[in-house]
Amino acid sequence: MYLELAWRNIWRNTRRTLVIITAVVIGVWSMIFLGAFYRGMLDNMLENGKSVLVGDIQIHHRNFREDPSIDKSMGKGSMITDMLRKKLPAGAVFTGRIKVSTYVSNARHSSGAVLVGIDPEQEKKISFIGKGVIKGEYLKKGDKSGLLMGQALVKKFNTRIGKKVILMTRNKNGEVISRAFRIRGIFSAQMESTEKAYLFITMAGARSLVGMEKGISEIAVKLDRSNDLDAVATMISKNLDKKLYRVETWKELLPMLEAYVRIFDGFMYIWYLVVFIAMGFGIVNTSLMAVFERVREFGLLRALGMKPIRVIVSVLTESAFTLTLGIFSGNLFGIVSVFFMADMGLDLAFFSKGAEFFGMSRIIYPVLTLKDMLSINLIILCLGMIVSLYPAVRAARITPVEAMGE
Repeated sequence: MYLELAWRNIWRNTRRTLVIITAVVIGVWSMIFLGAFYRGMLDNMLENGKSVLVGDIQIHHRNFREDPSIDKSMGKGSMITDMLRKKLPAGAVFTGRIKVSTYVSNARHSSGAVLVGIDPEQEKKISFIGKGVIKGEYLKKGDKSGLLMGQALVKKFNTRIGKKVILMTRNKNGEVISRAFRIRGIFSAQMESTEKAYLFITMAGARSLVGMEKGISEIAVKLDRSNDLDAVATMISKNLDKKLYRVETWKELLPMLEAYVRIFDGFMYIWYLVVFIAMGFGIVNTSLMAVFERVREFGLLRALGMKPIRVIVSVLTESAFTLTLGIFSGNLFGIVSVFFMADMGLDLAFFSKGAEFFGMSRIIYPVLTLKDMLSINLIILCLGMIVSLYPAVRAARITPVEAMGE
């Protein structure tokens, strides 16, 4: 009976009902659409941050991060990689690297940088460098003299593909050594500082340069989205000697990015609340108008013996119908809008410098998650029912005597 009466009552004044539904639709649509772009920004910042030689998990010598030198390399790198092949969950990939500080120079310019020896095929599965080469060619596994240089550093050195640069560093014996490398390719990164900070050569080239036949500086692991980051990191740590090795997740390696993610995530819920408050005033105002127009009706129901709680349930049922219709339509419009923008994205060219500062790409693509959808729908439905309590209680307080005076 409640459902039938509520459905008939909400359409007694079609215009008023459509106004409430429209308000809910606009609120839900804006939450879904803008929330998807906020989530896209978060994911973009996170993926860009992890792609700059971080990954999801890293393994180092216990003191490597405090003193990133050849002396702090992991001598039993092959043992660790064998363990990872057996223990990592499906979909996870990893790669080893040799990292040393270097001094790069040509005839007119010089600069400090980090030299990274990589396995070209494995590295392209984890970091940006696999897709970052914009001119020339990517490194080949057996190339001991090839080099990838960032376009900002190329511009600074006024050089080009095919030219040589001199790299100076220390070998495993602490001796200063230098060698010429030829620029095979020029890479682009999200931030100009990355292009100036890193140089890439093959693992074979790095071993030849520093005289290290075995061992690696770090191992980076990239997980599938379905993998539990903390659980995998704990598993790796249990299989290694904690006195010799350190296992860290991207949250520990990029604490500032972790803080940004938390702040943005909290801001999304604040945004949801602000939108609902604006929408809630409209719901309460319109519901009160409906109650005042039906004073005689509620008075008659009370005179016939209907208890106040039943009046409250009746009004809340009407609100539930209205909210459900608005939520369903808002979800539909929101999903369609997100899919419409999924291919083109949002171009932040006018905000490019600020986007680069936060580690975001120039174009942001919306990301719609089930968690966000459920959060939005539950917030609208639950808070909508809560604010509808006031008009419902106001209707329940109407007495037969008060109704006769209308």
